[in-house]
Amino acid sequence: MINNEIIVNPGKIVKLFKTLSTVPDNLDKIRAREIWDETDQGSGIIVAVLDSGIQTNHPSLKRNIIGGFNFTEDDEGKTEIYNDYIGHGTHVSGIIAALDNNKGVVGVAPKSNLLVLKVIDKHGKGSFRSLINAINYAMEWVGPYGEKVSVINMSLGATKSIEELRKVIKMAHSKGIVLIAAAGNEGDGDKETNEISYPGFYKEVIQVGSISEALTPSEFSNSNDNLDFVGPGENILSTHINNDFVELTGTSMAAPFVAGSAALILKLKNSNEPRLNPIYVYDYLLKHALPLKEFSINQVGNGFIQLK
Repeated sequence: MINNEIIVNPGKIVKLFKTLSTVPDNLDKIRAREIWDETDQGSGIIVAVLDSGIQTNHPSLKRNIIGGFNFTEDDEGKTEIYNDYIGHGTHVSGIIAALDNNKGVVGVAPKSNLLVLKVIDKHGKGSFRSLINAINYAMEWVGPYGEKVSVINMSLGATKSIEELRKVIKMAHSKGIVLIAAAGNEGDGDKETNEISYPGFYKEVIQVGSISEALTPSEFSNSNDNLDFVGPGENILSTHINNDFVELTGTSMAAPFVAGSAALILKLKNSNEPRLNPIYVYDYLLKHALPLKEFSINQVGNGFIQLK
């Protein structure tokens, strides 16, 4: 029941770059750089990335990795080895927190830190058990200076729900962790049909769909009545394994734009009450989102994320 139910779509590599130095234009489309000064680029915020691991020595990522844990059977199940063999987690991590080092792309929150929780194996599959354990781990984790996880990104999904996952999601939300998940790539382009993926569909989770560069709903992006926001999800340039930078497409790419945004938004919060974090982030996103009124709310939720 709780094995091999979670999947990611590793994505089709559109373009591969060995070297480049660029600020992706999607950062400006969501107006991230406009609040970098006042948020110190997300410094001190811990984002747990529940995915396929990470290339731990990638030049654009290694300095921002604060820790990790392997919940899969890869590398004989050694918990301290959370290497990425399919590139998905490395790509997602770069969208959130690639360093601003003039040696590649830049993440939304380039001074935030990544807690890498590997729940997807080298075959692109995982289990409910791994996901549940990783969320529990993120809730209990304490960094070397007392840091705690503020944001969890889950660019993954399952077509069904189990009660144990539902419970742990509710618990993480009640503790003040901002939960973000991809809507899924099973969309058929029809706004009248619902495609549902968990944990994104849970109301405690910010469910993120994908839009194109022309700000139209991506045909593959799941539509449903719990969709919260949309982010850039087509031809997204980010870090990849083997020190590469590649363009990938999917709601898996849209979700980390929101996770990185959450890291920045939390730096603006005046209250020291962490339990209010999810409400604060959601309200901020809601207030600033660009409404895409020509499309159904099932396709675009409350609109395209903006940070200013």
